[in-house]
This record gives sequence, structure tokens and C-alpha cells, in this order.
Amino acid sequence: MSVLVAITGRDNKKLMAQLKIRLPNVCIEEWPDCQSLDKVDFVLAWKAPQTMWSQLPNLKVVSSFGAGVDSIDLALLPSNVEVVRIVDTQLAEDMAEYVLAHVLAQKLRFKEFFIKQNQQSWQPKRAYSYKNVGILGFGELGKACAKKLVSNGFLVSAWAQRERKAVNVEMFYAKQGLNKMLPNIDYLICLLPLTQETTGIIDRTLLSKLPVHAGLINVARGEHVIEQDLLDALNTDSLRVATLDVFEQEPLAIDHPYWQHPKITLTPHCAALSDLRSVIEQIAENIECLRQGSKLNNLIDRTKGY
Repeated sequence: MSVLVAITGRDNKKLMAQLKIRLPNVCIEEWPDCQSLDKVDFVLAWKAPQTMWSQLPNLKVVSSFGAGVDSIDLALLPSNVEVVRIVDTQLAEDMAEYVLAHVLAQKLRFKEFFIKQNQQSWQPKRAYSYKNVGILGFGELGKACAKKLVSNGFLVSAWAQRERKAVNVEMFYAKQGLNKMLPNIDYLICLLPLTQETTGIIDRTLLSKLPVHAGLINVARGEHVIEQDLLDALNTDSLRVATLDVFEQEPLAIDHPYWQHPKITLTPHCAALSDLRSVIEQIAENIECLRQGSKLNNLIDRTKGY
């Protein structure tokens, strides 16, 4: 049994050490320092080099290091390779708290008051009365956010690509459902998986269907948003505010116009960070499932990309 860790852009020393403690009888190596690529059965990946995949003839399972699998080019994997992801129950609660906090911040005009504080300007204003929240994507994170928002008095709608069960949430489906939902939304939350169909979904056309007083919160992936279209909407008062936790390029370039924009609130991809202990346990369990020939946990549907 051979496991390869191929995670770029971070220091993996702690991860490697804890995996080796948890799986003492498993060969665990880190890309590119792998002695026998032809023996690798299991890869733990995040933005792994695309040229790596063709060098793994015995690959059986790929595990994403995150809740999504968009960092893995599924088209480069043989059809028999199974793909799994991380599911962290605490992640959903953290995301729900973040979303609620920023919906309330937009409702209560916090960004305006922070700017006025820096200007030493005393100009009190009433909070907005808007209550309608729309969620794009209704998986585990979307459901957790909806539950938190409903319990705090918001009216929640959600858009999904297939039928979902929901309590106290008005559901919409397909393109016509999205077009019907958007004009009634005061706060739009993006929690979609990143797929070919959802890349660039938040564009000029979508934003134009929202009320001009609406706010956007993107906690999914930066690639969901056409950046110039968002900036144009904010600059022409076609959209009131935006809160962004994810970006096409991370860290965000120092000269990016988002940094100083008076209508944008930024956070550094921290809305919901997985606990390393939980992640390691899930990875270890799937490695043991592979060794024993058991069904893997948290399998994705490769035809859908999530």
C-alpha cells in the first residue's frame, strides 16, 4: 500500500507526520520525492501538478484535501479511479455562522460605518429592513446556512441543479427557477460546487437580475465570479455591496482593485477551515477502506464533478 501526498502551496510537514503516526504500516510519501510512482494506490491531492497523474499506473483512489474536488482535473484520471472528498460537520456550522454574520453586517451597514469611522464622520442611519436571502447551491453547507438564517428571522430561498428536500426554504431549480428567484433576493449567497457549468455563473447577466439594493456573499470559489462584471455592478450602483472570501488568485494580488473598494468586504478564505485532526481521520479511514476492499466514504459522482 502506497500513499502519495500531492498538495501544493502549503507546508505539509505536520500533515505528513500525523498521517504516518495514524498509519504506521503504510508507505506515505510527498510529491515530488516519491521513490516508486508505479506503486502508488492512493493520492491525497490539492492543486497537484497535472503532469503527475499520467505517472501513476496503479492509482485507485484520489482524495481531495478539501470539501470540493475542483482542484483536481477529473478528466486526467482513468475512469476506474474513485474520487472522495472531505466532509467536516464543524465546517458546516462555521460556514453558517460566517454567512449569518455577513448578512447581518450588510443589513446593519457595517461597511459604511467602518468607513465613516476612519473619516471621523458621525452620520447615523437605520438598518435596512431587507429579509430575503437566496442561496446558490443546497448541499450540506447550504442547508446549514439556511437553517441558521431561518432561525434568525430571514426568509430563505435556494437554487439547486436537482430537486432537494427542504424545510422552511423555498426551492428553485434549473435556469427558469434561478431567473424567477433572483429579482426577489436581498442577499445572495454563493455556495455552489465549482464545475464547468457553474464557473463564471455570477456575471453581468445574473447580477442585473438582482435588485439594486442587493448584496453578494461569495464563500464558494473565486472562479464563480466574473471579477470585472462584479466591479462594474458595484461602480454603477447596480449592486449595493459584496463580501468575498474566495478569489481567482489566492493570496489576492496586492494591486487588486478589490482591496480598497468601498463596497467590498474581504476575508482571506477563512469562512470555514477544516480541523486537521478530522481531515486526517477521514483520510486514514478511506485508506483503510481501500486496503480492506470496503466501500469508500464521501465518494463523489465524477459525472457531476461533486
